[in-house]
Amino acid sequence: MILLSTLLSGWHTIGSPKDIAFYGQIIYYGQYRSVINRREERNIQFSKSTDYALHALLHLGNSERHNNVGIKELAVSLGVSESYLSKIMSKLRQDGIVRAVPGVNGGYELAKPAEQITFLDVIQVIEGRQQMFECSNTNSKQHQLLTEQGEQERKGGSECLVEKVMYGAEQQLHQYLQAHTIQTVIDEALKRKCTHDKNKK
Repeated sequence: MILLSTLLSGWHTIGSPKDIAFYGQIIYYGQYRSVINRREERNIQFSKSTDYALHALLHLGNSERHNNVGIKELAVSLGVSESYLSKIMSKLRQDGIVRAVPGVNGGYELAKPAEQITFLDVIQVIEGRQQMFECSNTNSKQHQLLTEQGEQERKGGSECLVEKVMYGAEQQLHQYLQAHTIQTVIDEALKRKCTHDKNKK
């Protein structure tokens, strides 16, 4: 579960810094859509499919055999059904992130080096590439008050200040996820393991 906790200050926090909800307008990323609901609190989060996709890729990238891994082994490793995981792997295959190896001993393998597969790539494959936020009810007086005039208006459009802030947050999130790859996480995990092994001695 990946949340925007480090980027969107001023949002209401529930329970812990990772649980964030916004009153008034609820924004969902990916397969969800923006909805208006002033009485509910919802989390901003990615789907479980993204979680499983990332962990599956980490398993493939960290495979000691350095070859393909069967769907059964992947499913057992992640604690998820083979049929559900197969649908996720199919999406990753269609986007060129993994490669399916046919045959009795077949399975899946990374289609490109782990350092070239970013978290953003994976999230966009699973969740979609649509914009996270867009203003609703653009004809309202409140919206007009928060719209920048001047140059934008002369060009035939205007920019809502709320949308400007949200778009900036989205861009920061994209940059952060683009900077982290499957390989960087594998390297960090190996570093932690080495540190743990030294401390045990």
